[in-house]
Amino acid sequence: MKIISQGAEAIIYLENDEIAKHRIKKNYRIEEIDIKKRKYPTRNEAKLLQKAKVLGVNVPDVKFVNEVTYKLTLSYIEGKLVRDSLDNLDEKELKKIFNEIGREVTKLHDADIIHGDLTTANFILNDSKIFIIDFGLGFISDKIEDKAVDLRVLSQALESKHSRISDLAFNEVLNAYQSSKNYDKVFERLGIVSLRGKYKRKKK
Repeated sequence: MKIISQGAEAIIYLENDEIAKHRIKKNYRIEEIDIKKRKYPTRNEAKLLQKAKVLGVNVPDVKFVNEVTYKLTLSYIEGKLVRDSLDNLDEKELKKIFNEIGREVTKLHDADIIHGDLTTANFILNDSKIFIIDFGLGFISDKIEDKAVDLRVLSQALESKHSRISDLAFNEVLNAYQSSKNYDKVFERLGIVSLRGKYKRKKK
């Protein structure tokens, strides 16, 4: 067993060539609340991944869901996190990667799946394919606002972690997103969401 990462709510590790995500017990929480905080996210993440897979989104396969130990077992995706793959790439290569990201996010949103944490740490580059991982904050919604906010999270992540290429990268995401059935509405709302965020920062 090899631990890949450990967050506030879960440990992710490699076991028998599969990825296991184990939501850990919090002794400071009331038991009933702790169970709810671990059981629902485990079940929800599995359902989102299964729905996305059926609709052709590149995501890991769900191998097993254990609602007693709150453990989710997924197929292992070969490749590197996009976060760690951007150094020394030329403009053409960067555009290709972020166009693929835009295509995958478009498929998610057109299926009314909101990821909730679109950052370059949650995309894996596998040859020329992009896989989306970690749906722990995801949910189902057909609201234009939720889709716009999802894109805004990605925009902010790029500005924060990859400022040198953030404009080029996000523009390419939006270029691919134009194939969405809701593109005009989401793009308009994205502008409003972005302005709202800037206003809040100035107010502080």
